[in-house]
Amino acid sequence: MGLSERGPAAPAHLCGACTIDRPEYDYARSAAVYEGALREALHAFKFSGKRALARPLGDLALEQCVASLPDGIDAAIAVPLARERERERGFNQAALLAQRIAGRLGVPTRPRWLARVRATRPQSDLTAAERRANVRGAFQASPQVAGRHVLVVDDVLTTGATLRECARALHDGGARRVGVLTVARVLHAAV
Repeated sequence: MGLSERGPAAPAHLCGACTIDRPEYDYARSAAVYEGALREALHAFKFSGKRALARPLGDLALEQCVASLPDGIDAAIAVPLARERERERGFNQAALLAQRIAGRLGVPTRPRWLARVRATRPQSDLTAAERRANVRGAFQASPQVAGRHVLVVDDVLTTGATLRECARALHDGGARRVGVLTVARVLHAAV
């Protein structure tokens, strides 16, 4: 089974950072740790345009985490990518993963339910505090999320800053429950 954080399936699995700064999402699931061959595959998918990896990576996330996902998910939503980065890459890796995962779960994807409303710097070279500041207020939810249980999909959970901000926007928009599903997550040795 994958890595869990918060929620009914994993009340005792909060990382050190999350015990101090509770996330906005109701639960998070990740298939594996971001290292080795999985890290290389995600890097090739995201930065080398290997779109065909969406299928096996999405399948991995679901196969490792489906047993711990709560029932009643209404839709999957990809983390919106900054327009400039989507133009550079030619695709949004989270959207491809969300489509695969939603299809296997039998739920729709709803890309218009969460929008990036301002540009942000790439997160990869920022500290945790800089990441939080960088994405603060960057997302806005559609009123259509009201009362819904949504699953936010991304490739990697690093510090959680982007996913927390997405979840905050969705809860502010009235979402009943917000979960997170990623292919991998970075484990931090000390916080």
